[in-house]
Amino acid sequence: MIRILAALLAASPAIADPLFKDRSDGLPEHIYDGGWEHFVGGGIAVFDCNGDDLPDLFAAGGANPAKLMVNEGDFRFNAAPLDDITGVTGAYPLDINGDGAMDLFVMRVGQNQLMMGDGTCGFAEGSFLPPSDDWTTAFSAWWDADDILTMAVGNYVDRADPEGPFGACDDNYILRQGQGDYFATPLTPGFCPLSILAANDARGRPTLRISNDRHYYVRGGYEQMWDITDQRFLGEEDGWQNISLWGMGIASRDLTGDGRDEVMLTSMGDQLMQIAGADGTYAPAPFTIGTYAQRPHTGDDGRPSTGWHAEFADIDNDGRADLFIAKGNVDQMPGLAINDPNNLLMQNSDGTFRETAATAGVATKERSRGAALADFDSDGRLDLVVMNRRARMELYRNVTPDTGDWLAVALGQPGHNVNAIGATVVVENGDQSQSQQVTVGGGHAGGKALPLHFGLGAASEVLVNVTWPDGIITTHQGPANETLRIDR
Repeated sequence: MIRILAALLAASPAIADPLFKDRSDGLPEHIYDGGWEHFVGGGIAVFDCNGDDLPDLFAAGGANPAKLMVNEGDFRFNAAPLDDITGVTGAYPLDINGDGAMDLFVMRVGQNQLMMGDGTCGFAEGSFLPPSDDWTTAFSAWWDADDILTMAVGNYVDRADPEGPFGACDDNYILRQGQGDYFATPLTPGFCPLSILAANDARGRPTLRISNDRHYYVRGGYEQMWDITDQRFLGEEDGWQNISLWGMGIASRDLTGDGRDEVMLTSMGDQLMQIAGADGTYAPAPFTIGTYAQRPHTGDDGRPSTGWHAEFADIDNDGRADLFIAKGNVDQMPGLAINDPNNLLMQNSDGTFRETAATAGVATKERSRGAALADFDSDGRLDLVVMNRRARMELYRNVTPDTGDWLAVALGQPGHNVNAIGATVVVENGDQSQSQQVTVGGGHAGGKALPLHFGLGAASEVLVNVTWPDGIITTHQGPANETLRIDR
């Protein structure tokens, strides 16, 4: 494992510590609130709903109505017309019908909804979903080899179980498109997932990673991996080692340049980084990597932290992926930190991480839940939006000085899977190689549908290799500091 970390990318040295400016006053007032059914959730979907290349927001509201916020530029977001939808725990953007306009899978306490976008930030209810009164808290999606949309839906506690809530995790299921509607296949056992991600695993195979909340499955449960091709859970014979944690969120990114994604799992207490090995298995990162973030990094509250949304992204464009973790007590759990600031962990040249949230200005101590890193003003620097429970949303502009060069890559292809979900993009800059997968899922209760962002350090032009979902590889040249749009 030390050998793996020693082989981390020799990217350009750190350029500057990150710095953010609070622009929360540019958001419409919105609060994620509600009783125990909204202790979890609180996700944000980030996507372009009107084709102006500025990321817009769909924010879960819990007991309050969800809100659509349209980016008008200069960090001003206006609330757009939207039917009142309550009970929303989160949402994920994806182009469900391949018409070029982003749609939303909206997770709810109760019947989930498909909201179909019209390309002008208008939405209408989409195809029929199987009737359900489940408490949905996790989602992922992919297109299979026959170009058919498949969705994994993760459900939390079965509220109808009289023996609950502890040990009463509901069933998860797989949704597939039929003749206009969808049909569900159970994915059991379910251990109360709070995040699901369909991505290529360390073996290079498409797999569902399911992160489960030990608080409610209590015993007999663990983190799960489900092979999408074989349609089975992995076990010891596959090299999969069961671990049990209070799973909240998933982040996935290749940190070593070997083409295999490392995985970050947030939890109560330790935040677990797993290093992907050449043998297709995962090993816990050494504690010295600096990502376990098990206690608040400011103040005198020494109780364990509670991690929620996690996301890898290059904040200073130095060619090394950094890590943001949203933190916050579930509500008033006395054994866990109440004043629990978010983490902004910057990756050093040796592959370790250092904490910078306080000096960067993003160490909020609200009960944070969902979040996203996105370039809201098209200046090539990733900004930050954070959802809080029982407190207003926060928006921060990245004003880090002297950042490096960057590239954004947007993919398009014929067929139903127009955004090439399942593709892998490799950007080569000299002896440096970075890869990202195009996925739907992960995080905590929300995700992005935006061009992939790569920090480059110092570069004028890069080589871009795309492995499309069908395995075909194409090669492209791209100038730095632009969005490269690649269409098959």
